[in-house]
Amino acid sequence: MILPQKFLTLPIAHRGLHGPGIPENSLAAAQAAIDAGYGIELDIQPSSDGVAMVFHDYDLHRLTGREGRVDGLDAATLGQVALLGSAETVPTLAQFLDLVSGRVPLLIEIKDQPDGQGGQAVPLHVPVAEALKGYAGPVALMSFNPQIVAAFHAIAPEIPVGLTTCAFAAGDFPTLSEQEREHLAAITDYDAVGASFISHDHHDLDNPRVDALKAMGAGILCWTIRSPGQEAAARRIAHNITFEHYPAPK
Repeated sequence: MILPQKFLTLPIAHRGLHGPGIPENSLAAAQAAIDAGYGIELDIQPSSDGVAMVFHDYDLHRLTGREGRVDGLDAATLGQVALLGSAETVPTLAQFLDLVSGRVPLLIEIKDQPDGQGGQAVPLHVPVAEALKGYAGPVALMSFNPQIVAAFHAIAPEIPVGLTTCAFAAGDFPTLSEQEREHLAAITDYDAVGASFISHDHHDLDNPRVDALKAMGAGILCWTIRSPGQEAAARRIAHNITFEHYPAPK
């Protein structure tokens, strides 16, 4: 499935349009992005009972002040956990979809849930696909883990999928072997997983593989842009940006 044109033209607010009093990945951040006319990038973690939750970190502490992992609490409990600096709580993907209701593009990233053996301890692509059944708005899905993208594409082929990519430096991915990091950095799995786009680290856009994919018709998004200068440099290669902390021009 080809990535809709809106994903290539409308700047995408990283974890929603967040800032003071509006936490990242919150319903308030989604509403702010909608009001400003931006697309929205959001992250998915699982609750202990297998519900797709909109949350970036594996651990709760940075965003809630509470100790423990996201997947250590059920969805009902997470729905009562306040996000710091606001009255917002951790939303489910279903709640997020109900709010957005097709008004702006949604770029969904499933966070990897490794079991230590190269697979998935939590088949998170399944509740994500379930939540997206019948959703009529522009939506696309991505992950750093090609296995997740392939598994999702197999059960929801009508939704465009892509790979979240970067240089996969050892310091950023300490659990991966050198061979695994080299494989991922080469974006070797692009065709096999059914991808139509990548979202690539803007620091690594001069990667020859990015240029080659663009020449073959892949959509090139990038993350995470935080200034007009970074945007100008990224747009020499990327079709579109994921941004935060400044008003990206539309």
